[in-house]
Amino acid sequence: MKSLVMSVFVLALVSCGTGTKEENNFIRENIDFAVDQIGREIEVIEASDKFLNPVTLKQDGSVYYCGYADWRSGFFPGSVWYLYELTGDESYRPLAHKYSKGIEEAKNLTWHHDVGFMVYCSFGNGLRLTGEPEYKDIIIQAAKSLSTRFRPVAGILQSWDVERGWQSERGWECPVIIDNMMNLELLFEATKLSDDPSFREIAISHANRTLTEQFRPDGSTFHVIDYSMEDGSVRNRHTAQGYAHESTWSRGQAWAIYGFTLCYRETGDRKYIEMALKAFNFMRNHKDMPEDLIPYWDMDAPEIPNEYRDASSAAVIASALYEISTMDVDNPQQYKEYADLIMESLASPAYRAEPGTNGHFLLMHSVGSIPHNNEIDVPLNYADYYFLEALKRKRDIEE
Repeated sequence: MKSLVMSVFVLALVSCGTGTKEENNFIRENIDFAVDQIGREIEVIEASDKFLNPVTLKQDGSVYYCGYADWRSGFFPGSVWYLYELTGDESYRPLAHKYSKGIEEAKNLTWHHDVGFMVYCSFGNGLRLTGEPEYKDIIIQAAKSLSTRFRPVAGILQSWDVERGWQSERGWECPVIIDNMMNLELLFEATKLSDDPSFREIAISHANRTLTEQFRPDGSTFHVIDYSMEDGSVRNRHTAQGYAHESTWSRGQAWAIYGFTLCYRETGDRKYIEMALKAFNFMRNHKDMPEDLIPYWDMDAPEIPNEYRDASSAAVIASALYEISTMDVDNPQQYKEYADLIMESLASPAYRAEPGTNGHFLLMHSVGSIPHNNEIDVPLNYADYYFLEALKRKRDIEE
């Protein structure tokens, strides 16, 4: 995958902007690394003669591959779309298309609130980069499926069903997790593609109720809000993947920063960017934010500074901050500078894997769910996806 011609092309591509030589070198070197590392995984997938969708490493060190219904199924196809964009290499386009088509059936899932992650990170990037009409129809269908989870009494999209699995043991009626903010981008896009205002209306309703109910006064977030199906009132404020109900689960905080940033982009309503900045400032000013700016998995975990870090949270925050730095906010440059520091840490040997290691994932040291004893201190495909998205946004700003 990494030919001399390609390396020369990437060098020219990232050196023609207005960024400093140091910034351009950083972008070029990380693109080259991603080409090498993901290229190795593509070789594994193509040699298998079937569609493999890498997510993380299992305890035995082998790669865990998911099916289309896994909430993380869109991230690897999306990463290949970002490689196509970052390099301009046409060989990635058919691969990204094939890997996206491998999860197309996700568009029909009505029991899954994360259809936004699944379809928009894959087909959404594909539509943005190619204009393929088929992708438009897939996105609209996915938005229709997601919209079936709207609960008008509470004004929200229900995240989890509670009839089965561990969620059935919590006593919840209508749980909403802060992660769900990320799925609203699909709905905003579907309205633009279809001229059906209902998708956008649902997204705004969900964002408004989340803004009201899911934040504490200091800008930190509750992971789970459980609503009454009868009258829409709040029954409980809980966590599922954080340390405690009153603690701040770092990836949830990252989803909030990113989610309300995209809501501001799509609506122009300043209350959204104000909340995104408040959520970010909570993290930036936290007494236990490490010097390298890679958060602990929960900012209230009891054994800080000996707790696990979460590179995925840092990558999501960096990507959001690059977008914020392009918006109408006070001193926008400060957000780019903070994102640059995060990216320098993520690209350092402390978090970025050596080529050929780490199951061919880019980043090390992410956390899935410590309360579930699941995916602890491992690579995760969404950490890689948002790292590449942040790299792309950084390049766009500096060109």
